[in-house]
Amino acid sequence: MLLYVGISPKAPPTNGRAPSRQTIRSRIRNHYRGNAEGSALRLTLGCLLADQLDLRLRRVGSGTRMTFGPDGERRLAEWMADHASVVWVVSASPWEIEHEAIRSLVLPLNLDQNRDSHFHGQLSALRAEQKTRARTLPID
Repeated sequence: MLLYVGISPKAPPTNGRAPSRQTIRSRIRNHYRGNAEGSALRLTLGCLLADQLDLRLRRVGSGTRMTFGPDGERRLAEWMADHASVVWVVSASPWEIEHEAIRSLVLPLNLDQNRDSHFHGQLSALRAEQKTRARTLPID
């Protein structure tokens, strides 16, 4: 079993900007029904499962966004529905729980705050390779 930790909202900005209005509900919806451009988890899973699910990261729209295309995103959503589970904890400061979880647990799918993970370099390289390949392909 692999774990991934995500939070919502993120820590309040210290530069005077308004805090994030994102909710845990919208975050989970993005992970399950969104696309690789809007979900680091979907991007990571799609890159890891690319061969198994026949997924190819592609540039879409204006060419700056990248997704697995409608069919690929659908296959990834189906895989997640069959293999992924979500649990959540309510907290007034979820960024503190996230930091502690990443510090104390083995969370190879988390890249942010997790540079000491043995898998960080491999996963970062895989995602970068997929993005580089997508940039060489025509825009869908």
